[in-house]
Amino acid sequence: MKKEKLYLHYDEEGDMLEIRVGKPTISFMRDIGRDIFERIDEKTGKIKGFTIFNFKKRTEKKSISVTLPLKREIRELIE
Repeated sequence: MKKEKLYLHYDEEGDMLEIRVGKPTISFMRDIGRDIFERIDEKTGKIKGFTIFNFKKRTEKKSISVTLPLKREIRELIE
């Protein structure tokens, strides 16, 4: 299986952290709760990343803890 790069992007103005695996594809967002969304590839139905809104608010504590429902398919891409 081809290994993909993991991309992180923080938009300070929108207070949004985007985590994406591989090249951008046509996708849609699915709300999974607590201002966290999965990015789903329209063609394959696989998870391509996550978007976390209000990220700075979560980092007001000394440690950051956000639980993401990583499925096997996304772990295989970055291991």
